[in-house]
Amino acid sequence: MTGLLQSSMDEPPKKDPLWMVPFSIHAARGLIREQTTRRKTMFFALLAALLLVATGSTFLKAILFEHPIWFLLFWFACGWLTLAAVLLALFDLLMLRAETRAAKRDLARKISEEKR
Repeated sequence: MTGLLQSSMDEPPKKDPLWMVPFSIHAARGLIREQTTRRKTMFFALLAALLLVATGSTFLKAILFEHPIWFLLFWFACGWLTLAAVLLALFDLLMLRAETRAAKRDLARKISEEKR
């Protein structure tokens, strides 16, 4: 009996190889749900993309043209950041429209209740 307990205690706990997936989903939900966090994320993504475009077209131009793989990865990262910011902006617009519709409905309901 003690041998069974001892052998199970000697083994290190097994690490889940997909531990990052639930964490990433949870973090993405947090970024999407809160308006200020979403807008800050958009700002910093666009700022990073702008800095990458500026450095890629000036300082790193020679290095990027010498290495085609780096060139593709660099501009893919710029595009990815820009696309993420645009998609967040579209989502923010849709959320704002939904909040406006809900506020209009609440206001119309309050006005109709006051008239009665």
